[in-house]
Amino acid sequence: MSEKIDADKAPKPVGLYPHARRVGNLLFLSGIGPRDPETDGVPGLEQSPTGNYKSFDFEAQCHSVFQNVRRVLEASGAKWENLVDVTVFLTDMQRDFLTYNRVYAEYFKDNQPCRTTVGIDALPTPIAIELKCIAVLD
Repeated sequence: MSEKIDADKAPKPVGLYPHARRVGNLLFLSGIGPRDPETDGVPGLEQSPTGNYKSFDFEAQCHSVFQNVRRVLEASGAKWENLVDVTVFLTDMQRDFLTYNRVYAEYFKDNQPCRTTVGIDALPTPIAIELKCIAVLD
């Protein structure tokens, strides 16, 4: 049996899925992006009316996605230190990996979960990063 978890302080999912599911002592997070939970905007991204980028700050997206993961963990009764596996999706590996890797190291210096980083063509909203995580609950 699993328990569905919706985090009020995290951005709303862009489809019909929960923020996380608890199965026994495992917590599976759905893909979490950097959208702002209050405005639904993407931190560090400003687009023109035609959809072209006017400004782009990938580092701001990295910090925001880690904050959103933390929000879902906390809503699930978990802590950052409970993360054991992180899968990262980047829409531009060549442009963004070095920045992502540097920011990731700031957040995971004390807890080092397994990690996989995958380059992909696109995500469902105009974001450049998404995380899929697994945590073990105490």
